[in-house]
Amino acid sequence: MKKVFLISIASLLLLNFTAKAQYKSGQEPDFALEGAQADSTVVLTLEDALKIALNENISVKIAGKEIQRTEYAKKGTYASLFPQINATGSYQRTLIKNDIRSMMGDSDLSRSMTNTKIGNSNSFSAGVSAAMPIINSQLWTSIKISGLGVETAVEKARSSKIEMVSQVKQAYLGALLAKEAFNVYRDVYENAVENFAQIERKYQAQKASEMEYLRAKTTVSNAIPNVFNAESSIILALWQLKAVIGIDLDTDIDVTGEIDDYAEHMFYDIHQHDSIDVSLNSTIRQLDLQAEQLLKTVKLQKLAYVPTLSISAAFQYSSVANDPIEILAWFPYSYAGISLSIPICSGGKRLNDVRQAKNQYEQLQLQTTNTERQLKIAVKNYLITMETNMKSYYSAGDAVESAQKSYDIVARSYEIGRSTLTDLNDAQLALTQSRLAKSQAVYNFMVAKTNLEQTLGSNEYLDYEEVTEE
Repeated sequence: MKKVFLISIASLLLLNFTAKAQYKSGQEPDFALEGAQADSTVVLTLEDALKIALNENISVKIAGKEIQRTEYAKKGTYASLFPQINATGSYQRTLIKNDIRSMMGDSDLSRSMTNTKIGNSNSFSAGVSAAMPIINSQLWTSIKISGLGVETAVEKARSSKIEMVSQVKQAYLGALLAKEAFNVYRDVYENAVENFAQIERKYQAQKASEMEYLRAKTTVSNAIPNVFNAESSIILALWQLKAVIGIDLDTDIDVTGEIDDYAEHMFYDIHQHDSIDVSLNSTIRQLDLQAEQLLKTVKLQKLAYVPTLSISAAFQYSSVANDPIEILAWFPYSYAGISLSIPICSGGKRLNDVRQAKNQYEQLQLQTTNTERQLKIAVKNYLITMETNMKSYYSAGDAVESAQKSYDIVARSYEIGRSTLTDLNDAQLALTQSRLAKSQAVYNFMVAKTNLEQTLGSNEYLDYEEVTEE
């Protein structure tokens, strides 16, 4: 009875896995993840995922907002070159008026002191004033620095896109690898169930020992957790992909193809990077822009010694009255002038500001040199990883063919009693490991290639998008 129960449970599990995850090469999956309907699942190619991410990824949106912010700041700096016009108006109420004391009378006896209040209780003024710089070298240099700020924001946005593409590719490849692992462990489970069914028949016919029967039963039990873990890995990988793309996490998605489809990318000429050039790396380009900004900042501080010239003008009406309702008359007043400011002494502030700016530039130069070294080390590491996995892939491919033939031979030998169950399990283990190693080699190569593209600052997808937009 227990035997029948075990077979029933195994069959149900197999049907469940097959219904849930029947991934087939070159076609859309005909399954739905747990809790989702098949017809509501959004099936994505890698290009689809990248296109969605370019529109929905949060980091890309933030980078776009930063470009807008720096452009507004640049326009605000330009505004300083134009006349600054202001309308003014004021009202003043005199609380205590001034007194004038005077002596009244012709003789000493008849003289008396009197106090007279002077001024008006209310005063009004209204007018327009304008000012405009004529010569201000610091202001012009500030405008150039603001322009470099916009370029830096654009480069940061480019960096965000490159990083986003790298993350999407890796998440997509991770989902494909998880699906391939599921397929491998599902095949192992199916073989274990099939072998158990054969051994059970032999055991009932007293042609197999109880030890073989129990070992086959244990093999089935051990295969089940691997399938469950592989299925969970698919779900987590798809959630990671949704998070990176920037779509609603409740959306049901799936990816097409197989990890082995990307093996064609492994025909890669490693020696094209014998001379490592990281000048297009986004971090290096940002440091270069910062260096240019600091050079202009040094110039800006030096220009503090240069005189400035500006013009100003104003037109104003004023009036006074004791009663605010009875304004006597409005009197016009206007002026126009030119102002020259010549710096003479600042207690050493301007000199130290120049020194500080130079020091910052020197620090940045050292930081750039160190960053270039670290990036070149990273590039070399990615190239070595790619080359290693290229060799591993070809070796694993041969291993899969050999392991598959070995398993087929052992399986037929076991059916006629010439091989043991241990031999069959060993052959299955070797086949499983070689299949996983082959898929892992493709995944490792593609991840290293993606990281290499990100480090070098070039990306085939973004380059294609820019050409298309132009």
